[in-house]
Amino acid sequence: MADVLALVEARLRSGLGEPDARAAVTFLGTDRVEVLRFTDGDVVRYATLGMSAKAMADPTAVLADPVKGPRAELILSVRGGVADTDKVLRPLAVLAASPQVEGLIVTPGASLDVGEPLWPGAQFTSVLVAEPGGLVEDLELDEPMEPVRFLPLLPMTPNEGAWKRVHGAQALQERWLNSGTDLRDPLRKSVSLD
Repeated sequence: MADVLALVEARLRSGLGEPDARAAVTFLGTDRVEVLRFTDGDVVRYATLGMSAKAMADPTAVLADPVKGPRAELILSVRGGVADTDKVLRPLAVLAASPQVEGLIVTPGASLDVGEPLWPGAQFTSVLVAEPGGLVEDLELDEPMEPVRFLPLLPMTPNEGAWKRVHGAQALQERWLNSGTDLRDPLRKSVSLD
């Protein structure tokens, strides 16, 4: 599946430019996950590379099919130079490894929680998975493999995560939009949820 990752990296480069840094993380019993950093003006983007090597499998399935099933990589965009966001590399790798470790299928609208701040001083311990197709187009693969989707991650505070569980992802996104929330601000506070 290394060829899939080569195609994924090429798609990331065509959509985001050349990475200016990369780090690799390996967890016991999982494949290596890399996180690439792309800088575009004052915006820093972190993209995983490795999550899409295998298809995500339904955790209730008796046998996991490593070929058929959804594939994805994660992209987080933040304003650079405001906080030590490079410390997000390990939490991002943890999230990218979650389909292998926990049998999750990561889809838009899902919440992913790392249980600790995403970077030092961050109000965020979790992310909302947004719809793909904005920054990087889906990567079509040969049949029977499904396309690789590049899923944006939107950092959530614990209060926003709890509110989202009750009201849903759409309602939280509307709350952010109506409040003019800068989702790229690594120091932002929780949106008003009254």
